[in-house]
Formats: sequence, C-alpha cells, structure tokens
Amino acid sequence: MVSSTEFYVALFAALISVSCLIIAIVLKIRKQWGRVCILPEETASFDVDPQKGFTPLCPNELPVVGGDTIVGALNQQAEFAKYRVVSKDAHSPGSLWEATAEKPQFSVIEGNHPNVDIRWNRHCEIGTRGGELLDGLPKLTDYDFVVWKGMEPDMHPYGACYHDLGDKMSTGVIEYLRAKNVKTVIVGGLATDYCVHKTVMQLYAAGFRVILNLEACRGIAPDSVAKALEEMQARYNRWAGGANIIVAQSLSKFLAV
Repeated sequence: MVSSTEFYVALFAALISVSCLIIAIVLKIRKQWGRVCILPEETASFDVDPQKGFTPLCPNELPVVGGDTIVGALNQQAEFAKYRVVSKDAHSPGSLWEATAEKPQFSVIEGNHPNVDIRWNRHCEIGTRGGELLDGLPKLTDYDFVVWKGMEPDMHPYGACYHDLGDKMSTGVIEYLRAKNVKTVIVGGLATDYCVHKTVMQLYAAGFRVILNLEACRGIAPDSVAKALEEMQARYNRWAGGANIIVAQSLSKFLAV
C-alpha cells in the first residue's frame, strides 16, 4: 500500500516532468515565433546571375562591390530547398546596348528598340571569364534548371523568367517550378537592384511566395538598392497564403523547416 508521503512525492515528480515538458514546448514555440515555415519539397533555391562579370574579378565589366563573396550564402540557401535553379547572362559581342565613350553606361537608348532600355558596359559574354559562374558554386550540369538570357544582341532582359522586357516570352523557369509543385522560391544573386529585383517581382506575379535572401545579394548603387527593396517589401503580407515577397536579413534566423 502506497503511503501518503510516497503518493505526494510521485505526484510532485510528475508535476515537475509535465512542467519541464511545457517549458520546452513554450521555448520551442518562442524560438520559432516570427519565423517562416517552409517545406523543402515545395521549395526552390534560385541563384540569379552569380557570374564573375558582376564582380571585382572582372573590373572592366560590371563589378558589384562584394559580388564575389555571395557563394557561401547561395550554397546555404540551397540547403532549405529540394530544387536549385540558376540564371546566367549570356550576351553576344557587339550588342545594341553596349556603352561607348560617346554613349556611356546608363544613357538611354533611343529609337524603336522595345527590349533594351539603357546602355551597359560589355559584360558576361558567351565564352568569356565574365560569363562563368563564381567559383564554389555547383557545375552548371548539377543544377536542376538553367536559364540563359540576353543572347540576342537587341535584347537585354533583367529578370530570369522572361526573355523580353515586356514579360511575354517565358524562359520556362516558371513552368518548371510549377511542374515541380514549388510554392516557395528563395532568391539570391547579382545584382539586388536590377536582375534580382526583377526576377523576384516576376516570380511574385506568377503566384510564388518569394524569400529574398539579402545575405546572398549585392547591389550596384545604394539609391537603386533602397528603391528596389522598398518595392519588394511593399508586397509583403504576413497573412498571405499564396503570392508574397519576404525580405530576409538572415535565413538561418528566419526560416523554420
């Protein structure tokens, strides 16, 4: 027969165990609170134009400060996703948009050219060092899907989802992601204020939840970066179940799998 003392000792021990369990659950919930939950099997990691031509490795092209330091962050974001896709600028020599001494970079292109807008220094041409992916990224053949863009000399798209500036000629990546039942796309790459920004907006328009990984991005100019971030952050909806844009400073502190 159990004495009253033994009964209360056992009851106290049980209460302690339950209390510890409750505390553990509360701490876990608190740790996850504010994080974004994703399912890796419904997630893709998108490396946007992570090429040497956009880094100080090719100073005569379009060197973005710190552009050569994003490899680790891109590889980390891929760990949250089942699929990994990449886009590459693949330009032709003598393109219509090439800057010259008389018509410098960022000057507006005149005439009836619907798929170019401003001039740029020559960059990321096919077969050149500038067109290569950054060292430390997967081989091109190890990606699940690859987008080559800007091959035509009279076309200079920014986003990776369409070949034209009017978002009419699909590159196929949206269709690929839909075929794989992807719901969330984590995006990083170069540069934040141009190709990354446009790609994020295209994916959002296509109905995906897009997570912009700022650790894996670098931008050309502070003003244009700030403007791009403002436009993307304006699409954020905490309660949205579908299309959304979430800007994350750090994936490891932001995502819950």
